[in-house]
Amino acid sequence: MTVRPAELEDLEACLKLDHSYLTDHVWQMEVQESKALVNVSFHAVRLPRPVHVKYPRDRHDLLSAWHHHDCFLVAVDESPEFERKPPLITGYLSLAAHDWHKTGWVSDLVVAPDHRRRGIATQLLHAAREWASGNGLRRLLVEIQTKNHPALCFLERLGFGFCGYNDRYYANQDIVLFFSVDLH
Repeated sequence: MTVRPAELEDLEACLKLDHSYLTDHVWQMEVQESKALVNVSFHAVRLPRPVHVKYPRDRHDLLSAWHHHDCFLVAVDESPEFERKPPLITGYLSLAAHDWHKTGWVSDLVVAPDHRRRGIATQLLHAAREWASGNGLRRLLVEIQTKNHPALCFLERLGFGFCGYNDRYYANQDIVLFFSVDLH
């Protein structure tokens, strides 16, 4: 597996990846308000059965991400059985650099379902960390749906910590959680 900067011809393969996922937990938000206090908490809730969840973004916004993000990486399977043109893209990551607060913002981290749990997302995030550090950024932030429990657990295992939320972030009004890690 190789992680490299994406090329324009990689976008078609990225679009074809299945962006959905299966989850058996969600992070439920509770808000308690009084005159002088707002208390927001999240807790993991086990669902009665696994749920198939669609990706929160229109996949065709990928071309826009290509133009507006500073770092767009792809994971390419280079095993002998996949020696072909075009290369087999198994995942991708897009990141925007926010220089004013020295943060790299990962808005997309996608791995094809049949290639998950093989270290591809880890390799993509490590490459993003290296890119961010090399470009003077001090923090890496990842946005994620409250429904994406597998990814939430994954980010926590890699040392990312919860750092915020937005309760109407996506077009479908889903809540986004923000997880970050310091780079230095």
